[in-house]
Amino acid sequence: MAEIVLGIGTSHGPMLVTTPEQWLLRVPDDVRNRHPWRGSTWSFDELVTARKSEDLNAQILPAALRANADRCAAALDRLAEVLETARADVAVIVGNDQMEIYGEELIPAFGVVWGDRVENAPLSEDHLSRLPPGIRESIPGYIPTGGATYPIQGDLGRHIIQTAMTEGFDVAALRTFPKRATPHAYAFVYRRLMRDAPMPSVPVVLNTFYLPNQPPMSRCIAFGQMLRRAIESWDSSARVAVIASGGLTHFVIDEDLDRRLLKAMASGDLATLVAPGEGIYQAGTSEVKNWAPVAAAMTGLGFRMQLVDYVPVYRTAAGTGNAMGFVYWERANG
Repeated sequence: MAEIVLGIGTSHGPMLVTTPEQWLLRVPDDVRNRHPWRGSTWSFDELVTARKSEDLNAQILPAALRANADRCAAALDRLAEVLETARADVAVIVGNDQMEIYGEELIPAFGVVWGDRVENAPLSEDHLSRLPPGIRESIPGYIPTGGATYPIQGDLGRHIIQTAMTEGFDVAALRTFPKRATPHAYAFVYRRLMRDAPMPSVPVVLNTFYLPNQPPMSRCIAFGQMLRRAIESWDSSARVAVIASGGLTHFVIDEDLDRRLLKAMASGDLATLVAPGEGIYQAGTSEVKNWAPVAAAMTGLGFRMQLVDYVPVYRTAAGTGNAMGFVYWERANG
């Protein structure tokens, strides 16, 4: 039977593949948009007022931005080393879609890829021209020059689908990504953690963003428990890494929440992931749900979580930005 040898949790946002100067290109959208934060929706000015006592201006000075960029780069290098050292044969990557796979016509709650490959095709100039500032600049961090093709471990993907169906999870079966561009949740892992030489993988897709069929946190935890059973019952001698891609709190950072959630995952306290309620897990913060299946699988295995770094990367005094988390789980005996 297959063996799970490693778990990883990593953020994947555009601020990890752009420069601190380019981070500020997102500020006009931050100012214009309304943002979910602590269960309500806030204007930019309301957030600035509410967070005045946090002195976030100190966090957006050029030296602070550069220091945060350096910390994130070092943490990602560490995760890449941990993944290489684990000698995994296959990676199961849990991520989400932001209309890179699906469209409004069809958004499954769960999906699993089980073909033999996925493409990461370059975007057209027309597509690039329609991307918001700060997002357009991030694309080289997700799509290599000339594009790429990534191998899929279809046999494991099929086994996960069959196990999910047997255990009461109705999942979409994807032979490949239909739009030919690998979603950034997965492309980031292939490019940054696997250093453009990815092992075969199985992308698992959660609908964290879009109403009305977002799986609740409790369902994501149960899905992770099923995922562990599926991998361990796969008739193979393969060594498997399970990777969560996304999060932590954004587009408005909540350090208190992040630290509670990280502490809960480290201790295996899965109930604490559910406690904040579904209203908290909206917008970018919904990507914490990508971590829940991995945390649940690792808790079931008795693996120990190691925090590589937690870096709240602010870009405005309103607290907008992306809180970056980097962790891995290993056997308790090291």
